[in-house]
Amino acid sequence: MEFGINLSFAVKRWVEPEAWARMVAEDMQLELTQFSFDLLDPWWDESLGTPLAKRVKQAAHDHNLTIHSAFVGLAAYTYNALLHPVDEARQAGIRWFERAIERAAEMGAPAVGGPVGAVSADTEDMTPHYDRLLDTLGHLCEHAKKCGLETYHIEPTPLTREIPWTIEQARKLMDDLSGSAVPVKYTIDLGHALYAPLYGDEAALKPWLELADHIGLVHLQQTDGQSDSHWGFTRQGIVDPAQVAKDMKQAGVDVPLILEVFYPFELADQAVYDDITQSVALCKQALNL
Repeated sequence: MEFGINLSFAVKRWVEPEAWARMVAEDMQLELTQFSFDLLDPWWDESLGTPLAKRVKQAAHDHNLTIHSAFVGLAAYTYNALLHPVDEARQAGIRWFERAIERAAEMGAPAVGGPVGAVSADTEDMTPHYDRLLDTLGHLCEHAKKCGLETYHIEPTPLTREIPWTIEQARKLMDDLSGSAVPVKYTIDLGHALYAPLYGDEAALKPWLELADHIGLVHLQQTDGQSDSHWGFTRQGIVDPAQVAKDMKQAGVDVPLILEVFYPFELADQAVYDDITQSVALCKQALNL
């Protein structure tokens, strides 16, 4: 199994490509990483964004790292993006993703993705939003192909105002996106699948793994099942990495497992460093890597 790490741990701390690349390669002894757009805002002018993206590519090369994909971070996720009820704001969300695709291509990432966005809490009929989303995702897949990317990822979330949040919705969305310019894959997140306040006693990873042919990545995190915790594995929770790997193998889901941990901004840098490196070591031990 391929095991890597999302760069969410580096946000506001190790922001230089050379800094996080060295940590991932040397301190964590990993070869696979997932870039977070919290480290490079696609809205930045090309005079800044393009050179920085090229530094990302060079730093990864210098440390023998493979960039699996470039993903939406916390900052962009706070907006309603591709499902914003105000058309002008939705168009801005589309442009954000277009620019994210362009930066991903410049840094050598073969894929881009993340959650697609959210409708308003006052929304009563999701149908027009869903229909527009299909058109938007089709357009973004065409843009991804034009820029040389290979895959577009969608991350289901445990929010009823986002798409998709159920396995049935995920199946339908994949059917409706069949024939897209580049393949669309799902990123299944442990904390999302195990969110009991929404899914109840049925909250589990295994049902989501039935989407096997459409899964391109699994996000690993420690959680208590009551929040989308994104804890490291120095904390107690309900996720056992060894069992996750076993479930994936039994389901025929042979995709990378990528650790995604977020930390409070005010937490001391050394505490973050200690926790993330120990979490990686614990995961590698559990996965026999």
